[in-house]
Amino acid sequence: MGKSKVYVIGVGMTKFCKPGSRDWDYPDMVKEAVNMALDDCSLKYTDIQQATVGYLFGGTCCGQRALYELGFTGIPIFNVNNACASGSSGLYLCKQIIESGRYLMRTTLNPNIFENWDVGNSDVVLACGFEKMATGSLDTQAGNSDGRALSVDNHIQVMSDTYGLFPAPITAQMFANAGKEHMEKY
Repeated sequence: MGKSKVYVIGVGMTKFCKPGSRDWDYPDMVKEAVNMALDDCSLKYTDIQQATVGYLFGGTCCGQRALYELGFTGIPIFNVNNACASGSSGLYLCKQIIESGRYLMRTTLNPNIFENWDVGNSDVVLACGFEKMATGSLDTQAGNSDGRALSVDNHIQVMSDTYGLFPAPITAQMFANAGKEHMEKY
């Protein structure tokens, strides 16, 4: 049996706006985009069998928080956090879910019962993503105020040793130095 073909059949997107310029939160963004996507492909909430939600700055269950309000209960919802690639990683995970042909389906609507799951074939999966950015530089948002190591500590050390560090946003330096490294290599 070959892999299932996977298609993107509906798309929805909120208007991009400057952080802080609109009074709304991520559940509002998700609602707007998901409703547009479902309208685009003429599907209903009940047609969706699994969902992925990509984001960076948010708690562990932001995907569930946003999608439960829309009626997506009783399906697996996967939160995907992979920095700038969160959205594309969520879309790729949806592709893998469909290609695998398997999904877990809750056979009861009672969220307190965890043993009632059946395996079925998955052919309609929702990929969703959001980011509610704060105003200001990313450097002010991604700190390690709780004392844990930053995920990019080793990268910053190598970059510092190779190109030096400057009083500029780290993210901008990382992308600029990646470009320099690419030019040196090729």
